[in-house]
Amino acid sequence: MTVRIGLVAVSDRASTGEYADRGTPAMVEYLARTLTTPHEIVARLIPDETELISSTLVELADEHHCCLILTTGGTGPAPRDVTPEATEAICSRIIPGFGELMRRISHAVIPTAILSRQLAGIRGSSLIINLPGSPKAIAECLDAVMPAVPDCVDLIGGPRLDVIESLGAWRPPQS
Repeated sequence: MTVRIGLVAVSDRASTGEYADRGTPAMVEYLARTLTTPHEIVARLIPDETELISSTLVELADEHHCCLILTTGGTGPAPRDVTPEATEAICSRIIPGFGELMRRISHAVIPTAILSRQLAGIRGSSLIINLPGSPKAIAECLDAVMPAVPDCVDLIGGPRLDVIESLGAWRPPQS
């Protein structure tokens, strides 16, 4: 079975072609390297607009049935950084541990990581994770949280996701 993974790059300038989107290729490369479950990518590149971000996440979760949706960009403290608010608005639950861990991991590399507002939440059987905008930070944060992603997707009723063994994903023992 092929699962769908949604990718959303949030950037005013990349969405207008002012510069190249580097977030989507970084997420695609990461998933190609670590996800062993056959998957199909549904990608979007959009500006920093709260309602557009929310409606894009709803589309990917409800219409495309993406079990995992990753966003990049829009998580800082600048006035147009609204990805966390847009995500929270459409989620039934927020899972604080994802954002806490990503900030802790990033802070070990760069002290301004405390300014990041990444979060993760659930919409139906979709797990949505807000990532930072830097390709290097995307990989660092995904390395940190990916061990919990397969079990989380299981728990919310999504399809089985498997990742490479070196990530140390954990699932409870089957009885």
